[in-house]
Amino acid sequence: TSSHTRVGILNNPSSKIKEDNTTIARGILTAFLTQNNSNLKSFLSKLTREETAKSLAAGTKITKFLIPGMDDNTFEKKYNTLGLDIIKTHQMFCQEVLKLLPGQMAVMSNGR
Repeated sequence: TSSHTRVGILNNPSSKIKEDNTTIARGILTAFLTQNNSNLKSFLSKLTREETAKSLAAGTKITKFLIPGMDDNTFEKKYNTLGLDIIKTHQMFCQEVLKLLPGQMAVMSNGR
């Protein structure tokens, strides 16, 4: 409810990190890196729906879910070149620093 709130995402997958099982995670990271706040919020809402996840798992391209107003070209270039290293880094941080088990979820807060 506050315009002063910031949100970030850390990935802590429970399975081996591969291209085909990181579509949503890479989409979220790419959106954070390439889109403005209003488009980001709308896209993340769409991307995190269960029916979207099922469709992506069935082979639908993530670009089908881009919303009007998004910078499609920038998103697609970054998504195609993002790689898996950043997700592996997130996983290491979650497990080594935060002491989370693989796949375990947590909320971190660094507020005043």
